[in-house]
Amino acid sequence: MPVEDRIAVDVETAAEMLGISRGALYPLVMSGDVPSFKVGRRRLVPVDGLRAWAATQIDAGDGDLAHQPRPGT
Repeated sequence: MPVEDRIAVDVETAAEMLGISRGALYPLVMSGDVPSFKVGRRRLVPVDGLRAWAATQIDAGDGDLAHQPRPGT
């Protein structure tokens, strides 16, 4: 099923949609900045929520994920 038709995607797919690594997205998901939910052991990111989050980053002017602190640093 194409990503455009999905309601939610796994973290790896969400990262691909943003053009970043899973490691860059996962801390944002776990902190609650990027919306997500669990189904069993899987963590899923709602596609509409991901798009809304990305839009707020653009609107806020701080969408540069390269300046986000890395875990353990």
